[in-house]
Amino acid sequence: MPVSVASAWFDGRMEIRGIDNVLVPVGDLGAAVEFYEGALGMAVKFTLPQDGIAVFDVGGEVAGVMVRVDPSAGAQGLSGMRLWLEVPDALAAAAELEGYGVPVLGAPYEVGTGWSVEVADPWGNVIGLTDYVKRPELARPES
Repeated sequence: MPVSVASAWFDGRMEIRGIDNVLVPVGDLGAAVEFYEGALGMAVKFTLPQDGIAVFDVGGEVAGVMVRVDPSAGAQGLSGMRLWLEVPDALAAAAELEGYGVPVLGAPYEVGTGWSVEVADPWGNVIGLTDYVKRPELARPES
């Protein structure tokens, strides 16, 4: 008897331990490295240029952000993919990015933990930067 999708997801048999990697479709590997490393300041963990892949460090965690060349990336404007990253100060991050010429998608806005701001990479993938200034007990420790 086949297992229904609903029961496979909700019967407690699947254990989610955390994020492995977040995959982001991009149109050009070199431009992606320039954006994620240069503008966002994310360290490159490794690249596989022959496969059109680069993986970036996220705060020293095992999980990373993996960009992969996809010829259809960004074809429809903003892709709908949203990745939020924790930063110490979202307002300062927004100002810094604007100083690099990276436009923010809207004014920084207040959330339950502090402030958030969103930017888009050249393919329309939305990267949110959020802080925990209102709930520091939930923030990751400073590195």
